[in-house]
Amino acid sequence: MQKPKLLIIDDDEDLRTQMKWSLTEGYDVYLAEDRQNAIAIINKEQPAVVTLDLGLPPNPAGVEEGFIILDYILDHYSHTKVIVITGRGEKEHALRAVGKGAYDFFYKPIEIDELKVVLRRAFHVSQLEHEQREMKQRLSGDHFEGMIGTSSKMQDVYSAIRKVATTDAPILIRGESGTGKELIARAIHQLSVRASKPFIPINCSAIPENLIESEFFGHEKGTFTGAHMQRKGRFEMAEGGTLFLDEIGDLPLTIQVKLLRFLQEKTIERVGGREQIEVNTRILAATNRDLQDAMKKGAFRDDLYYRISVINISLPPLRERNEDIVLLAKTFLHRYTSENKKKIKGFTRQAIEAIERYSWPGNVRELENRVKRAVIMSEGKKITLEDLEMEPIAGNKESMILKDAREMLEKDLILKAIARNENNLTKAASDLGVSRPTLYDLMEKLGIPK
Repeated sequence: MQKPKLLIIDDDEDLRTQMKWSLTEGYDVYLAEDRQNAIAIINKEQPAVVTLDLGLPPNPAGVEEGFIILDYILDHYSHTKVIVITGRGEKEHALRAVGKGAYDFFYKPIEIDELKVVLRRAFHVSQLEHEQREMKQRLSGDHFEGMIGTSSKMQDVYSAIRKVATTDAPILIRGESGTGKELIARAIHQLSVRASKPFIPINCSAIPENLIESEFFGHEKGTFTGAHMQRKGRFEMAEGGTLFLDEIGDLPLTIQVKLLRFLQEKTIERVGGREQIEVNTRILAATNRDLQDAMKKGAFRDDLYYRISVINISLPPLRERNEDIVLLAKTFLHRYTSENKKKIKGFTRQAIEAIERYSWPGNVRELENRVKRAVIMSEGKKITLEDLEMEPIAGNKESMILKDAREMLEKDLILKAIARNENNLTKAASDLGVSRPTLYDLMEKLGIPK
């Protein structure tokens, strides 16, 4: 079992060596003699407990260096327990440190047995707090199997996932591009009895039509040029687990027939083969298209639709999850500041207001990408409108000029029409009573991505 990490910061080499020798049996002990070394170790090892002598070089007679280190730990690693080591005649410094947030203080000369008692208590409290934070995170409604959201619409989605995960029924996940349909599929898989088996995602729109059959069902050696050996397809790779067919509406009709046969018979046949191979794989599908409209046009088989959509789960667009937008933005900020080792504290007020008011046509994916880029490019302590490449929100309607109010209304109507018609611009233009070229011109003028 890994020992808990303890950092000893003291400029007295003999004392550091004595403390390490006495404490190394119970702890993984690190030593530092000045601010530079101390901060380097803190950043790399993130010890749970630190003992800190306030008097350090270049001015060991003073306490400035010690308090700089204390402030750094409290600012960057607030869960770390700092035990201040000080002389009996410097009690005011010890009390000042505790007032700032130090866990405890200890007088010199060091009595190792007494220090061991204080350290055991500090590590015990640190472990309890760590477990409490983990429990709070698990029980909070903010996260569910990798998804983030507290809105009522997302709670409905979570409830649906819990109900369907224990079944083997085919499920169709509907939602606009960027809403997180694959996360839904992964959550269903993780909560099912198949969780220990493979989860194989495949984007049906990303594979050339002449390769889809081989990708799905595999092929026998020598079937076509380049087929130097037998190869299993995605259905066999997902044996015992789950196969996620993203953008199933883009499947060619010839493959739709073979998929339907699998759903009916639970067998496949490799390209160039004659053997019927039984496969125990659950199918989850997703689409951002209107499959019922595709059926009317003959682009999607009715019988396949009814097979894959025994249960439907609809994922709401981000603009319908207002309560979740800032929560998601802050979650992405924390993730990418950690990844990029940035010391960014949050968003400016103007940035938060713009995030809340923007319609997010690209949904969660657009929000994540904007925050990620902002973290990488930002040079300040807070993410600004400029970092997000967003414009400031207009004032209230009473203070707007007529042109601004009209543009805001036009943009809102256009975005809603596009969403309502699932990104079909021809239908959106018809709904708005304008031609498609006019809609393009309006989208370009109002900064709406196509």
